[in-house]
Amino acid sequence: MIEVRVKLTFPEHLVREPIVAKLVRDFNVEPNIRRANVTDHEGWIVCEIGGQATDLDRALDWLRDQGLRVDLLGDVVES
Repeated sequence: MIEVRVKLTFPEHLVREPIVAKLVRDFNVEPNIRRANVTDHEGWIVCEIGGQATDLDRALDWLRDQGLRVDLLGDVVES
């Protein structure tokens, strides 16, 4: 299992969407939310996302395709 730390920034039109739920359900990854700030107009989440390398790659690509900004924070951690 690999874990990456990311900051996900949500534009206004995605703030109310169940992005994290879809991430878990569709990509077999486990996000651990460490910090977040969400308003009606924008939001961000810092989280660690764990899973298999291919699942993580697909999940991060999907997040970008949805319109989220995905910033990798630090190194990838393997466990």
